[in-house]
Amino acid sequence: MRIALIHSTIRGDEKLLIKAAKKRKIELVPVDIRKKILNPDTWKDKFDVVIERCISTTFGSHAVSFFESIGIPVINSMKVARVCEDKFATSLSLKRLKIPTVPFALVFTEEQAAKAIQQLGGYPVVLKPAKGSWGRLLAKINDRDALEAVLEQKMVLGTPPHKAFYIQKYVEKNGRDIRVTTVGNKVICAIYRVSTHWITNTSRGAKALRCKVDKELEKISVSASKAVGGGVLGIDVFETEDGYVVNEVNHTTEFKNVQAVTGVDVASVILSYCKEVSKHA
Repeated sequence: MRIALIHSTIRGDEKLLIKAAKKRKIELVPVDIRKKILNPDTWKDKFDVVIERCISTTFGSHAVSFFESIGIPVINSMKVARVCEDKFATSLSLKRLKIPTVPFALVFTEEQAAKAIQQLGGYPVVLKPAKGSWGRLLAKINDRDALEAVLEQKMVLGTPPHKAFYIQKYVEKNGRDIRVTTVGNKVICAIYRVSTHWITNTSRGAKALRCKVDKELEKISVSASKAVGGGVLGIDVFETEDGYVVNEVNHTTEFKNVQAVTGVDVASVILSYCKEVSKHA
């Protein structure tokens, strides 16, 4: 089996995949997508499966579309990417299947934002870009003055995508959330992400600790995976008084911290999944 590792830079996660492939004698070919011409009439390389690991969502989305168009299965698929790269689309997919998720709304004006916040139960709320990662450009909005200031900045200085205002009810996480790693609709492992800041992304300094997966966490994580189309995913889950709720689902999930903390060889699990996908392609 010949696997293409599509990337725009080699991070710790990609190094783990390369190391696991060498150990298992799997041909894994790193492909810097920035140096390639995506022309179906001239493309020559043959691959059984593509793993998309681009940091840039734009690069990754175009690469996935290209390889799927020439008949090569991609992990993750364009169907999954379209849902997960848009937080509003993710929330709608979860809500449609009655999977517990953080209450949300999307609006386009300050007036409607204020009304939506009332519907969500009042302040505080979290304002996020519908498309984004690593906890960037998140704002905790505590009152109407803060709402006006943040939305004015976005309306005047933001690009068109930032003028769609995705709002979530603020959930008190008591200093942590859970990142569950799923592969092929199966829970592989999970970590707590612990921080004194209300944003608990490890990219923002949160500490990763091992999390034991109970039946309820497994159930909601598998349901969330199926809701967005499966594949290799990082599912962010909050613990609340009413049980677990899904916050986000990430389709180009980073797993180096997960692998280091849990001891689970996530990279090898992904490569095994590649074989399954190749057989059914």
